[in-house]
Amino acid sequence: MERKVSFVESEYYHLYNRGVEKRVLFITEKDYQRFMMLLYLANDQQNTHVSNVLKTTKYPDIFTHEREDPLVAIGAFCLMSNHFHILATPLVENGIPRFMHKLQTGYSMYFNTKNERHGSLFQGPYKSTHADDDQYLKYLFSYIHLNPAKLKEPQRKENVHRGNDLMSFVEKYPYSSYHEYIHASPVITNPAKFPEYFLSKDDVTSHIADWLQTEDNYQG
Repeated sequence: MERKVSFVESEYYHLYNRGVEKRVLFITEKDYQRFMMLLYLANDQQNTHVSNVLKTTKYPDIFTHEREDPLVAIGAFCLMSNHFHILATPLVENGIPRFMHKLQTGYSMYFNTKNERHGSLFQGPYKSTHADDDQYLKYLFSYIHLNPAKLKEPQRKENVHRGNDLMSFVEKYPYSSYHEYIHASPVITNPAKFPEYFLSKDDVTSHIADWLQTEDNYQG
């Protein structure tokens, strides 16, 4: 079922979904890598035969594959075992619905074939929230990138003095866009289409570190 939502070009949206009945979406490293490859390949206005590209090109060489005009610009993403988060802005009319359909359909087909299962993989249509001001957009940037901290310290409120350890863990987490920012090497992301909040590694890390000190920055 398609979402009946109007997404406006040059506006920013938090897109997210989880596995049906909270099931695990990413079981192996290759599962995470497959979804990240689809984040890149599905973001194309042309009806590229994604499956054929995936059969002939391996991770991470897939990110050198030439695409036509993208559907969306991705500002941040993070993959957790049973859900994902994407911060995006549409670049063309219906860019977000087209991109999300290609992304979720492509991954569902891969996952179901690999695991010999049938039926829906995701918990209904993807969800979205509109980031309609700078404060919320900055919050989403931090919230998405800090999601992995839940893996290291689920009870963060009881351990407020371990910020350095958590920052190191978040920086090394391989399934988010944070490394693209701290190494100034955008591949899946396109920071140029977002406000210039973070022009250097120091800007990014200090902003994330500040949010990490709050008590509820990555709950949910």
